Amino acid sequence: MSDTPVDEMSFEQAMAELEQVLSQLERGDVALDDSIKLYERGDALKKRCDQKLKEAEEKVAAITADADGNPTGLKPVEGL
Repeated sequence: MSDTPVDEMSFEQAMAELEQVLSQLERGDVALDDSIKLYERGDALKKRCDQKLKEAEEKVAAITADADGNPTGLKPVEGL
């Protein structure tokens, strides 16, 4: 596991670590207490990935287009 706090990770970092956590859990060779810690870390990583995807979707949704569908700028998005 990384020492980087989950809330400071990029989407790519969180996804890569989540894949490692899942791999360890799927192998089934981790002690129960360690499995619980891995599960909790995995849950936090999944939430981070969901958050970063939502932010990206909001940014894409904020792109305005002209009548021909060409991007013309950004409309304001609340909370960003």
